[in-house]
Amino acid sequence: MTVYGALDIGGTKIAGALVDDSGTLVVRAQRPTPAQKSADELMAAVTSVIDELAAHPMWDELTCIGIASAGPVDTTAGTVSPVNIPAWRRFPLTEQVAAHPRMPPELQPVLIGDAVAMTAAEHWLGAARGFENALCMVVSTGVGGGLVLGNRIHTGRTGNAGHIGHITVDLKGSTCLCGAPGCVEGFASGTAIAAHAQAAGWSSPPGVAPTAAAVAEAARAGDPRALGAYERAAQALAAAIAATAALVELDLVVIGGGVAQAGNTLFVPLRRRVADYAVLDFTRGLPIVPALLALDAGLIGAAAIASSQLGATALVTGPRP
Repeated sequence: MTVYGALDIGGTKIAGALVDDSGTLVVRAQRPTPAQKSADELMAAVTSVIDELAAHPMWDELTCIGIASAGPVDTTAGTVSPVNIPAWRRFPLTEQVAAHPRMPPELQPVLIGDAVAMTAAEHWLGAARGFENALCMVVSTGVGGGLVLGNRIHTGRTGNAGHIGHITVDLKGSTCLCGAPGCVEGFASGTAIAAHAQAAGWSSPPGVAPTAAAVAEAARAGDPRALGAYERAAQALAAAIAATAALVELDLVVIGGGVAQAGNTLFVPLRRRVADYAVLDFTRGLPIVPALLALDAGLIGAAAIASSQLGATALVTGPRP
């Protein structure tokens, strides 16, 4: 059995896995992301995940390792500068992972943005399988995206193509952490949804953290402040999706990430709002579907991207059903 390694680094969790050539996670490890801590403490969490994977007997069969990271990333330089992880700016993540004492010296880690990795996974095994042109989005602590164009993952020069969370949708909006005004992420991330609901007067039940998931639960119960937060998020996402469809012509949009777990609380207003914005003939009727690979898509996609460096290009091009 061929064994691929994968890391998925986001603002909430750092996950790792050993993945076989069918896309099955054979071993999985996870740590919380110490997002507000120092660069060294962040890397220590990554190292801890690798330590756990390396303790498994299958580690000795490792053929490659992919790293999916929140972005921006620079795949050429091997560095990451995640918007939601302030201590990492041009951090040499690829070099640091390669320096792990159990990393085979002949393996060079392959870096990619986390949303591009999710896109690769969904195109290989998930909801975008068989579609030639698709936008796949991760709506979670941040908002990211990736593109399938002409049946291939489109990464761009530095690996950041499809960075839809930092499209401006409100010219007078508040300044995003990235420095631009009115970004999608400022409306539709889990953090933004929770903050907007709280600003409107919503509060989570005693003992329950005020997260987007808690807001979704309140929305399902009919709380107008919670519903308003998801409506606002859906409108921002819809504007960005419609703009992307007008630019590149899409066959499908796939939405994954923690916020997408809200189900119809997000998808019903999102589909309605996309119909409001996508009015040109070639953008109408665009299917918007949930991701099939849930929260492990980043790991599966990182393995797929890394394996493509070995010549297993079918994992990235996405075999047709």
